[in-house]
Amino acid sequence: MVCGCISAHGMGDLNICEGTIKAEQSIQVLEQHMLPSRQCLFQRRPCLFQYDNDKPHSARITTACLCRKRVRVLNWPACSPDLSPTEIIWRIMKQQI
Repeated sequence: MVCGCISAHGMGDLNICEGTIKAEQSIQVLEQHMLPSRQCLFQRRPCLFQYDNDKPHSARITTACLCRKRVRVLNWPACSPDLSPTEIIWRIMKQQI
C-alpha cells in the first residue's frame, strides 16, 4: 500500500507500507509522515485531513489519536476512488505510461 499526502500547497511524504495495515500501523504512518507533512505544508494555518472510512482509519484508537493531535477530519465514504485526489492522480499517471 502507498500512503501519500497532497494539498494545494504541495506534496507531503510518500510512504510504502508492506502487508495489511491495521489501526496501529495507520497511527504510525500518521505520526511519522502525515503530521510532519501537515506542519511543513500548512505551518499553523488550519486544514482538513481527508481519508476514507476504511477500518484502520475509523478505529477508535485512530480517531482518538487524531483528536489528541487536533487534526480536523473530513470524513467520506469508504470504497470511493472517484472522490480520491490520489486515485485520480494515479489514473492520470497510468494513462501516460
